[in-house]
Amino acid sequence: MQSKVFTALACSALALGAAAYDGNQTAAVAQEGAAQTGPDYTAAVASPGRSEADVKLDASREPAAILAFMGLKTGDAVLDIFAGGGYYSEIMGAAVGPQGSVVAVNPPQFVSSDAAKAKWAGITNRQTGVSLVPSQLGDYSPEANSFDFAMMHLIYHDLYWESEKFKVPRMDPAAFLMKLYAGMKPGGIVAVVDHVGNAGDTRAVVEKTHRIDPATAKADFEKAGFVLEAESDMFVNPDDDLEKNVFDPSVRGKTNRFVMKFRKPA
Repeated sequence: MQSKVFTALACSALALGAAAYDGNQTAAVAQEGAAQTGPDYTAAVASPGRSEADVKLDASREPAAILAFMGLKTGDAVLDIFAGGGYYSEIMGAAVGPQGSVVAVNPPQFVSSDAAKAKWAGITNRQTGVSLVPSQLGDYSPEANSFDFAMMHLIYHDLYWESEKFKVPRMDPAAFLMKLYAGMKPGGIVAVVDHVGNAGDTRAVVEKTHRIDPATAKADFEKAGFVLEAESDMFVNPDDDLEKNVFDPSVRGKTNRFVMKFRKPA
């Protein structure tokens, strides 16, 4: 060890070093405390610039409550699957902060219009950690162990949907979940919110109503290796008619929805 010569100059240097060390310690403790308490989800939802149409959806979707329940953390690497118009991508981009990131995957045919391009340009300008990846869901393969958190908001049923009109090919949900499992980091969370559907032929139920039996979703994820960590009844609606398509004006925005938090074992 270098000998300590306590000259006046050395003492000054040591004092400065100690002050810097104390400052770094304070900053580290503050950062650790922020990580423990999580993001300010309400502030993320209130971020300026969000579209008026998206803001109107907040009352029925309760994004701050959902993200708090699911445990999204500051700095998370996030995958938003079939992100649509970027409703959750923008909110999660604000929540994870500059140290985090959000990859929003969308089938290209749903983001090719001028209106969609303009909206996504606004989102990625406001939240620079958000990036849009055009890809058919069945073709998308995340890099192994790359995501802390994945969101599947009202879209898991779409893995059972196919449509010539909308250029959606038939997909294999098990194959998709296998790739998703590989892409999640150990301990990573997958948030699933979807419309409750009746039991029966899943593809037929999805084709008719765009709903899915919660038992089917749960079994699919558990078969892929995920563990169901928690469920919430925040969107339970016993008055919802499960035979109605979710786009029917009489139920749209008021459907009975299940909320499941899955985790990839550490």
